[in-house]
Amino acid sequence: MLSTVVSAARTPELRRKALWTLGLLAVFRLGTTLPSPGVDFGAVRTCVELNSGGESGGIYQLINLFSGGSMLHLSVFAVGIMPFITASIITQLLTVVIPRFEDLRQEGQSGQAKVAQYTRYLAMALALLQASTLVALAARGQLLRGCPEAIFTDSSLFAAITAVLVMTAGAALVMWFGELITERGVGNGMSLLILAGIAAQIPDQGMSILDSQGGLVFTGVCLAMATIVVGVVFIEQGQRRIPVQYAKRVVGRKMYGGSSTYLPLKVNQAGVIPVIFASSLLYIPTLLAQFAQGSSGAVQEFIQKYLVDPNHPVHIAGYFTLIVFFSYFYVAITVNPQERAEEMKKFGGFLPGYRPGKPTADHLSYVLNRITLPGSLYLGAVVVLPNLILGRGASGSAASLAFGGTSALIMVSVALDTVKQLEGQVLNRNYEGFLR
Repeated sequence: MLSTVVSAARTPELRRKALWTLGLLAVFRLGTTLPSPGVDFGAVRTCVELNSGGESGGIYQLINLFSGGSMLHLSVFAVGIMPFITASIITQLLTVVIPRFEDLRQEGQSGQAKVAQYTRYLAMALALLQASTLVALAARGQLLRGCPEAIFTDSSLFAAITAVLVMTAGAALVMWFGELITERGVGNGMSLLILAGIAAQIPDQGMSILDSQGGLVFTGVCLAMATIVVGVVFIEQGQRRIPVQYAKRVVGRKMYGGSSTYLPLKVNQAGVIPVIFASSLLYIPTLLAQFAQGSSGAVQEFIQKYLVDPNHPVHIAGYFTLIVFFSYFYVAITVNPQERAEEMKKFGGFLPGYRPGKPTADHLSYVLNRITLPGSLYLGAVVVLPNLILGRGASGSAASLAFGGTSALIMVSVALDTVKQLEGQVLNRNYEGFLR
């Protein structure tokens, strides 16, 4: 990995791309610190500090982690990149449900451009909805508990609309940053924005654990984090290689085919999408707890204890089950064994011992189901094990989220994908120089 980074730094074009990426990431981090219009930044910081040591933030703490710490601070980029990620997931699901999206996907580059435009429109609608919800909860004092002061200096409707529009525009700007990094930078723009947001919170949250839990607990957390990183790298690089043989074909005076290759199927074929899906569903009990504040105390206590508390066994078991379910669900809608079998049959490829067509598709489906099980169990274990090991001391607080399994999974996965893209660009430059 270090050799790839050194080679990229020595190449002028890749060096310019890296500097362009770092500049956009710096602007993104600057936007996370700028408060929205009408927000009392001092009062917001007081509320965040009061809620950082407990569970009162609930699932908001996890979404705040994805936004780089800007959501709970009600900054210009408070909405962050989550609307675009949600819109991308929805358009992928619609590809299976709506034939029009499937036709666009098969049209090539022009069809992909139309799908990307639809994704942007949907992301803006979701950003407007999320910004409105965020401002409404903050104005009612339900975003964070125990705030001693009013978060908004102006409680008028015009001030609320202004804050919503600014946050929505900030979400559009963040989405543009991600696309610029993908097109003109090192690539993988949206994921790098999430990585930058999580990494920026590690120093402060590490100091919080050190001050509140002591040096021994902090050392244990760092060792556990290092172990999780090693495990994530090992599993993310694991794949099942299915041998593929191509028959010889004579076209004119030339012979094609006759080669042997393999079809790689990753152990974790779904990536971090199941974790995001499960986290989004776990957001619903928090909303129920907000709406249940005016109902009977038994209902509110049940929701708060069994569904919202991240350390309760019911919450952990539900989180783990949702991750396993969405792993199978996402793999089923993104990897089509029948389509893979037809592509191999079209180009004269076959699996040794299996006839082309349906037998090949059945074998691919069988292998995919078998390797998805350990991949889903791995995802669930990485996410929920820190809650089980750390217990109520730190896992329920925001101070431990940057040192949790979800953060390690996202950061390592994004780093590996970025390094692979850099390797491809370095090899491309080397081949071009050789051909010249």
